Amino acid sequence: MTVSKILVNQFLCIFLIGVSSAVCLSQKDSKLSYQDLKEYEGSYEYFNHVRLQFAASPKDDVLYAIINEAKYPLKMVEKDVFLDGQNSKILFERNQLKKITGYQVIDKESNNFFKLLSREVFSPKMWYPRYTAGGRKFEYQYFIPKDLKDGLKVGSLQTAGFDASSIKGMVNKIADGTHKNIHSVLIIKDGKLVLEEYFYEYDRSKLHQLRSVTKSFESALVGVAIDKGIIKSKHERVLSFFPEYDLQNLSEDKKKITIENLLTHQSGLDCDIDDESSPGSEMKMGASDDWVKFTLDLPMIDKPGNRGRYCSGGVIVLGRIIEKVTGKSINDFASWHLFKPLGISNFKWNFKPDSSSAESFCQISLAPRDMAKFGLLYLNSGKYNGKQIVSSEWVKQSLAKHSVVNNTDYGYLWWRQWLNVSGRRVEGVTAKGNGGQRIYLWQDLNMVAVITGGNYNEQSPSDQLLINYILPSFTK
Repeated sequence: MTVSKILVNQFLCIFLIGVSSAVCLSQKDSKLSYQDLKEYEGSYEYFNHVRLQFAASPKDDVLYAIINEAKYPLKMVEKDVFLDGQNSKILFERNQLKKITGYQVIDKESNNFFKLLSREVFSPKMWYPRYTAGGRKFEYQYFIPKDLKDGLKVGSLQTAGFDASSIKGMVNKIADGTHKNIHSVLIIKDGKLVLEEYFYEYDRSKLHQLRSVTKSFESALVGVAIDKGIIKSKHERVLSFFPEYDLQNLSEDKKKITIENLLTHQSGLDCDIDDESSPGSEMKMGASDDWVKFTLDLPMIDKPGNRGRYCSGGVIVLGRIIEKVTGKSINDFASWHLFKPLGISNFKWNFKPDSSSAESFCQISLAPRDMAKFGLLYLNSGKYNGKQIVSSEWVKQSLAKHSVVNNTDYGYLWWRQWLNVSGRRVEGVTAKGNGGQRIYLWQDLNMVAVITGGNYNEQSPSDQLLINYILPSFTK
């Protein structure tokens, strides 16, 4: 296996699937102190010219690998030797002066060296939800969110009907680490932003990875393209957009796959994140030179329109279709027809579906406040501040049930999620991303909630925040 494939596999274990609960990295108590672990801190070479950082946490005396701000704990074996999530050995090398010069990644098939590029000083704020100098106890005080004149109206929790003491308890529990790795919590109730709280080093101006929440944005762009007549219908057959490909495993069933089948994860392609042996796994796709062709080359395992199987490759194909029919990059099309009407100018989206995107996986990075605008757009049937951006019919179709994926009702790249709040079933719709990225729509409550987090490849407490603190105010 080449170094590229090894490192792609390492990263893709941490990539952006919205529903995976697999824990890719494990840890035991470190045998070295925090001060000893600081010796490994710095920026190092990594795959695809991306820098990887190692940083020691003063909270738990554990060494973390950091890629694109996402932190992953390493398991220590002995001094200078750690294990990553694939149980590959990370061996730090030293020169004659006993100074670290880089690290090797060692497994059964390879041995590769990556240089130390620079020493780094890491802010203590990155380890503490609400850092207080001198170890003072944090005590939350509520303030109405700041009116930035950015299209979002603001209001108070009390006026919106929330139990302020419950929200105060939530923020204090996030701050003391009870609910781990929560980066932001925002609530819009009755059209007004009534809560906006950030943790660790995050603030309202800092972009956050969306992971698979990106899928719901792509669903909106498909709808815009159909609304404008650029795509004739959701029933158009997918292969008709790719005459340039000489596809493998071509069959009559594959020819029948429609745009709608990709929106509902019902393509019938052998692509399923719940099946590690699936030919369409993200690991295998990530190592390929053309993710679109990789996906369309897959064998059929079912007829289109039957069982829902969560397949990120199908959404990559949708992104390429948008680019082909519009003659624009999906970044530019989104900017003009979705982000600009929402007053969003600061975002990142590098849609390049090949192995060069193995670290970003074509995801959007966006500020949580702008995520809330997108949620409000869908809550209001595609209208934002009086302007229809996505047709109400497309929004209605997108949020309705079309399939069942991972035992959950599913729309057009939106999850139809309900939560049990004190014995009462509260219906909602959610855009989900790995790590705890969420845009919740509670239509009956006229409410949007946005949560971002860093619980990558492990259970996120996002739902519990809704169940324990946010929704009870309206379910008594």
